[in-house]
Amino acid sequence: MEVLLNKDGGTLVASISGRINTATAPQFEKELIPALDGVEELILDMTDLLYISSAGLRVILTAQKVMARQGNMVLRNLKPEVYEVFEMTGFVDFLTIE
Repeated sequence: MEVLLNKDGGTLVASISGRINTATAPQFEKELIPALDGVEELILDMTDLLYISSAGLRVILTAQKVMARQGNMVLRNLKPEVYEVFEMTGFVDFLTIE
């Protein structure tokens, strides 16, 4: 898994590639959550994300809770198999997915 962060003013784009699972979710959280300080818009670009487990969903949920207090969060470019995980878990009901 790799996370590339690009901050421009109050917008943070996090491009995520590879697999987020039990082994990589702690790294994902360590890189993403501290970077949210002062961010008004978080864009998670999942173009190259191949897989996400419940551990990765927990990190997404943590980011959503932070962003609900200070701005908004959008998930973009989910592959069908990744979208299906969000759909099956009900995350599509409360996350903004484009």
